[in-house]
Amino acid sequence: MNAFAKTMTGPVIRLHPDDNVVVARIPVAAGTEIPGEGITSRDEVKAGYKIASRAIAKGEPVQKYSTTIGFAAEDIPAGAMVHSHNIEFREFDRDYAYARDYKPVELLPEAERATFQGIVRPDGRVATRNYIGIISTVNCSATVVHGVADWFTPERLADYPNVDGVVALAHQLGCGMELSGEPMALLRRTMAGYIRHPNLSAAVVIGLGCERNQIAGLMMEQGLEVSDNLKTFTMQETGGTRKSIEAGIEAVKAMLLEANKVTRQTVSASHLAVGLQCGGSDGFSSITANPALGAAMDILVRHGGTAILSETPEIYGVEHTLTRRAVSREVGEKLIERIRWWKDDYNKGRDTQINGVVSPGNQMGGLANIFEKSLGSSMKGGTGPLMEVYKYAEPVTTKGFVFMDTPGYDPVSATGQVAGGANLIAFTTGRGSMFGAKPVPSIKLATNTPMFTRLEEDMDINCGLIMDGEVSMQEMGERIFRLLLDTASGKKSKSEELGVGRYEFVPWQIGVMA
Repeated sequence: MNAFAKTMTGPVIRLHPDDNVVVARIPVAAGTEIPGEGITSRDEVKAGYKIASRAIAKGEPVQKYSTTIGFAAEDIPAGAMVHSHNIEFREFDRDYAYARDYKPVELLPEAERATFQGIVRPDGRVATRNYIGIISTVNCSATVVHGVADWFTPERLADYPNVDGVVALAHQLGCGMELSGEPMALLRRTMAGYIRHPNLSAAVVIGLGCERNQIAGLMMEQGLEVSDNLKTFTMQETGGTRKSIEAGIEAVKAMLLEANKVTRQTVSASHLAVGLQCGGSDGFSSITANPALGAAMDILVRHGGTAILSETPEIYGVEHTLTRRAVSREVGEKLIERIRWWKDDYNKGRDTQINGVVSPGNQMGGLANIFEKSLGSSMKGGTGPLMEVYKYAEPVTTKGFVFMDTPGYDPVSATGQVAGGANLIAFTTGRGSMFGAKPVPSIKLATNTPMFTRLEEDMDINCGLIMDGEVSMQEMGERIFRLLLDTASGKKSKSEELGVGRYEFVPWQIGVMA
């Protein structure tokens, strides 16, 4: 999909020789002659939007990256802008060709693999940060967990320089939901994934006392046990809000000395697991940031690391490009089973993007529908083989390029990835999403230079330099990979410097509330 060498000069970008659209690199005025295409723009076209490079007959597939992103809703003359007003979204047959194009990764010898400065836990897992987590079982204890975390200001943690902070992990679930079944199981495995996460040296779990998500049930179902590094209590037994905050503060104080004993040491990049996200996507997402992140993931995978692609609704329409690269038919079928669940059960008849229409921001950025958005979104995982498919928040144990079933909503999706073991988040954006994911560092990759310049306080790297002709795709992939290593070693991301990530623990709410 990314093999065609893109020319990043002139008013438009041709992505593949077989395409019948080109993408405006800069705003294109009506009447502009398009060099190399033999057409003249009929419309005023914004940067990131598409222009028909030849006449497209009604019903004919619209091709971008030689991939169908919809069908002409009318006869479209050469030079006309192509967008949601003249592209029809409808189903079409896709050949899944399970495992047909599978090629094993040629791993670098261990002695040649990149390294970073990580925190090695007693069980051998590697952390990129060192937090203490305060976790609510139910929304009713959310105020308490925030009260505990807020007490531990930088000044009060000054004597513990190796502790990155105390983070509150509150949510809106835990009661008014089904007592058993997948909704409760999903919430509990998400919580347990954070409690066990290597980026938490210790955790305190606080409940109300009468909620459906009882602490005892959580601990038993997830195989958790109270220890010096894991404490639990309920507000009703402790004496209410104020006394519970005080009890939480005392519990954390008792954990700080041990938590501060960690030191960073040189470890292999194979210990990195990167959760891949995109939000506020635009017409340049598939041209710069997403394929550049994919190039970085190809590098990481060769070094033995793990790339976790997610956001199931945002691979819909191009899922066949993943099943063809699957390690086995079984893995490919796992992905299609998740797609069908989304289409036939979860979203059937609903006004959601998997059924066609993307968000207003995506449309304003030049994306016509979910097929076009998915085309770019899927590129974040790189070009290597798909090694496994996981359900939401399941522990990710397979190395290489894997997929986790999550919604497209970034906080919910990233929460599942972190619960699964991601120790870094890489987040591409074209419109400008502000995101953090404590206790895991998140780096944000801008698709275009104007947005990067406008929002530089929030953006970590400018992939728009590819489109500006200053760096190649592979060079940007190398830069991203090096930034990931530096961030894993302790360099603060922009979101960390701003304190973003306090409220982005958002477990997926899939059940009935009653």
